[in-house]
Amino acid sequence: MTESEIRAEIAAERADLVEILAGLDEARWSEPTLCEGWRVREVLAHITMPFRLSTPRFLLDLVVARGNFDRLADRAARRDTAAMDDAELLASLRENLDHPWKSPGGGYAGALSHDVIHGLDITVALGIDREVPKARMEHVLAANNERGVRYFGVDLDGIELRADDLDWRYGDGSVLSGRAQDLLLVLCGRTLPAGLLHGTPAARFTRHS
Repeated sequence: MTESEIRAEIAAERADLVEILAGLDEARWSEPTLCEGWRVREVLAHITMPFRLSTPRFLLDLVVARGNFDRLADRAARRDTAAMDDAELLASLRENLDHPWKSPGGGYAGALSHDVIHGLDITVALGIDREVPKARMEHVLAANNERGVRYFGVDLDGIELRADDLDWRYGDGSVLSGRAQDLLLVLCGRTLPAGLLHGTPAARFTRHS
């Protein structure tokens, strides 16, 4: 994809998520997502954090978090959900469909990945059967293979991820199959609801409640 095409996909992904979230009632905003410890509202606060957090404030928060980005992100999400109601969080996304934020080190491809992955954190956890458009998913998978595994520390030794809706596979060994978007979440260290993954390794990456 060209830069302009990626930015168009980012805007489209954000618009899709706005439509989904606008249809949720208040109770669903409080439901847990695939991001451990975060409800729907904390995930949305995180998605929209780059639109509100200035560079000086980000650097200050990073110092306070002792250089740990995950700690910074968690504190920022909780701070923002305490200061903003659900309508304000949704407005922050709606008003920034074309925001030019780029993921540090990942560029616009990283920004698209960020929005797609966290959107799935919400929809998959809530049982919303939303399918990410194929071209968008292919681009995100291409940008996240090795990088995602390294960042999230997922142990995929002896496992081959094999999409059953796209011509995509990753790794070698016992086959773990499913939709490409669900396998993307495996790459990102998520455990998924039952029934989405198939194959001998599926139990390792499935939530057991």
